Amino acid sequence: MTIKTGDRLPEGKLAEYIEVETAGCSLGPNTFNVSDLVKGKTIAIFGLPGAYTPTCSAKHVPGYVAHADALKAKGVDEIWCISVNDAFVMGAWGRDQKATGIVRMMADGNADFSKALGLSADFSQFGMGTRSQRYSMLVKDGVVTQLNIEAPGKFEVSNAETMLGQL
Repeated sequence: MTIKTGDRLPEGKLAEYIEVETAGCSLGPNTFNVSDLVKGKTIAIFGLPGAYTPTCSAKHVPGYVAHADALKAKGVDEIWCISVNDAFVMGAWGRDQKATGIVRMMADGNADFSKALGLSADFSQFGMGTRSQRYSMLVKDGVVTQLNIEAPGKFEVSNAETMLGQL
């Protein structure tokens, strides 16, 4: 069953590579309960098939980095990029994309969270196994208030500009 507007996010864990040690977060990969991270916050989340893939690297992440200030000016507390990669890859990709401190690069290593959302996809024909569909959503205190799911192979509704227009 695919998540829809009005639904609460499912329970799940995501990992993030932490560059600078902070209170409660050690250097390197840290695993977080999604329900703890979303409490009392408005979060723009976008999911994509994979780190370092063409559309994801050339358009999806750069768009959210470029529009981060505008999204935050409209009430977004955090921006997350979720991909079925490990936290090390997501951390390296975040550095490469100049997203560190702007977009939280959240790893869904085994696609468990993507599956719980009903937004996993089979990319086996490309040698990539189970991945995430391309989507974006606005989440307020754990509840989905906007949801934009791309048709396979498309990049038309999950971009930062669409999300910004929905705020």
